[in-house]
Amino acid sequence: MDRARLAEYLRTRREALQPEDVGLPRGQRRRTHGLRREEVAVLCDMSIDYYSRLEQPRGPHPSEQMLGALARGLRLSLEERDHLFQLAGYATPRRTADSEAGSAHVNPGMMRIFDGLQDAAAQVVSHLGETLLQTPLSVALLGDERAHAGLARSMHYRWFTDPATRSRHPQEARLIVADLHAAFVRDGAGSRAGSIVEALLSSGTEFAALWREHPVAARYCGPTRIVHPSVGVLDLHCQRLVDPDQSQQLVVYTAAPGTESAEKLRLLSVLGASA
Repeated sequence: MDRARLAEYLRTRREALQPEDVGLPRGQRRRTHGLRREEVAVLCDMSIDYYSRLEQPRGPHPSEQMLGALARGLRLSLEERDHLFQLAGYATPRRTADSEAGSAHVNPGMMRIFDGLQDAAAQVVSHLGETLLQTPLSVALLGDERAHAGLARSMHYRWFTDPATRSRHPQEARLIVADLHAAFVRDGAGSRAGSIVEALLSSGTEFAALWREHPVAARYCGPTRIVHPSVGVLDLHCQRLVDPDQSQQLVVYTAAPGTESAEKLRLLSVLGASA
């Protein structure tokens, strides 16, 4: 680990970002060139003390998970992320869609779009239905989907094993299986998709029966019904922006203006995650 060069690299990347680049207000009397350290700490979901020590440099050896958070928070490209890992003494992460959801890298361009949607119900998900980022309204609507661990990070897996997920997302089972089937065909049996499929095949007959049919479906979102535990049924429309290189999707839920669902979505934006 090259502490001095790592610290310098973090500082230069922090100073290259402006508040508007990451969806933050500029405010008045800003004298800092680029982002403040406390702003980067919030973006990376770490303490200001931890981040400051990395820049000074007198911090601990960051884990790969922490480096992934730094790469996302500083909006690094894949090449810049790889350099960050090398400075910290790690091998360059694999550039595959089979990364653990907690360490998956989000394209900076998609991050910029996501930053501009903080008032919308938006989230970035992997091709396995693993939520990587959520806006506050998305958390209020769907719950904190980043809180799950292991195979349960995948909504595909939770839909067949967790009654609460199924009740909130009353979708057609065949569409869930078809989406997972596409990931399995592309990634192979030895992939993370393969682990999910293997676990679901041994957990019950419903998934196994649909899996044997080799279902194929287009990645279309369209009309979606969400059953929220506090405000009830919301009939929404969702749009997907797909990043083919990293097999991630930006999903945005909206309601038709003037409808009851639009009013419920507005209410959730006020109540937040406590709803």
